[in-house]
Amino acid sequence: MLASEFDVNAALQSRGFTRRQLVKYCSGILATLAMPERYLAQTVAAVGKARKPVLVWLQFQDCTGCSESMLRSSHPDVAEVLLDLLSWEYHEVIMAGAGGHADAVLDRVVKEEKGKYLVVVEGAIPTADGGGYCTIGGRSAIDIAERVCRNAAATIAVGACAFDGGLVRSAPNPTGALGVHEAVPGIKVINMAGCPHNPANTAAVVVHYLTFNDLPALDQYNRPLFAYGRVIHDQCERRAHYDAGRFVTEWGDEGHRKGWCLYKMGCKGPAATFNCPVVQWNDHTSWPIRAGHGCIACASPRFWDHMSPFYDRLPSVPGFGVETSAGEIGLGLVGAVAVGVTAHGLITLIKPAPKPVTTPAEPEDRREA
Repeated sequence: MLASEFDVNAALQSRGFTRRQLVKYCSGILATLAMPERYLAQTVAAVGKARKPVLVWLQFQDCTGCSESMLRSSHPDVAEVLLDLLSWEYHEVIMAGAGGHADAVLDRVVKEEKGKYLVVVEGAIPTADGGGYCTIGGRSAIDIAERVCRNAAATIAVGACAFDGGLVRSAPNPTGALGVHEAVPGIKVINMAGCPHNPANTAAVVVHYLTFNDLPALDQYNRPLFAYGRVIHDQCERRAHYDAGRFVTEWGDEGHRKGWCLYKMGCKGPAATFNCPVVQWNDHTSWPIRAGHGCIACASPRFWDHMSPFYDRLPSVPGFGVETSAGEIGLGLVGAVAVGVTAHGLITLIKPAPKPVTTPAEPEDRREA
C-alpha cells in the first residue's frame, strides 16, 4: 500500500502529534500565507483529512542549495514534512535507493499517480545540443522534466535556477539553460524564486494546495503573492536609517557597526520583492540585511545578469536612470506586480499589501553616480 493512501491525520497520530500541535502548525502557515485566522478551522480540517499527496523532487543544473535549505530547516522540520504531510517518494539527495531502483520509483509514480502527484524541480534545464549537458540514468533533464512535469498535478520550481535559469543561464549561457516554465511550457507551475528558496514559503504552498486543492494567487512571474508581493525596502528594519539619511559608506565603518542603511553599498532591496524580512532564515533569527550584507535581489528575474555588480548602487544598475531614487524604483515595482496579478478565485483571501511609503527627495549626496 502506498504511503499516500493514508490521510495526513492518521500519519500525524501514528507519530504522536496532537491536535494542538497541528493547529499551531497550521496557524503558522496561515501567517506565512498572509491569510486571516478565520480560515484556521478550515485549514486544520483540510490538512487533517487530506490524502497524503505524493511528491517527487527532481534535481538538474543546480548546486543542491535548495535541498540543503529544506533539509536544514526546523520550521517546518524536514522529517515532519517527509513523514507526516507528504509521501515524499523520490529525491536523489535523501532517498535510499539508487540507479535502476530509483528510476523505477519515479516511473511508478508517473504511471500510477498521474495527474495527482506534485513535483518539485531544483536547478535549471539545459536545452542546447539536445539537452546533453545534464543527464540522469541516460535520460536528459529536458526529457525527464517533460515526462514528469506534464503528468503532475502541479510543478513547484524552487530556487533561482528552476525559476528562470539562475546562475547557469547568466551570460553567455553555453548550455542553453532555462527555467522550468520556459523549458516545459504550458504546465501548471509556481515559482519559488530565491537563491535558495525559503522552505517556509514552499511548505506554505503545499498546505495551501492541501486546503484549497489549488495554488495560491500568483504575480506575473508565477510567484505566490503572499511571499513576493511586497518590496523588501518597505519591510526592512533599516528603513528608518534610509529615511533619516544614515548610510553605511564603507564596510566596517561606524554606520555599518550601528546597523545603518546599506543602500550606498549596493543593496537592491528597493528593487526587489520578497518576504525575507518577515519570514527570515535559520529559525527566524536573521536574514542577509540584518547580518550586515545588502540584498542582491536573488528572488528577482534574471538577477545574476540584471542586478550585478552587486555592490554598485541601484541608480547605476541597467534599467534605472541615474536620477531615480530608491523610493521611486519601489513604487514602480509594486505597480508592475499589481498589474500582473493572475486572476484567481482566492485572491480575496489574501490581505492587500499596504502601499509603499513614498520617500522624500534624496539629498544631493544620494544622487551622485
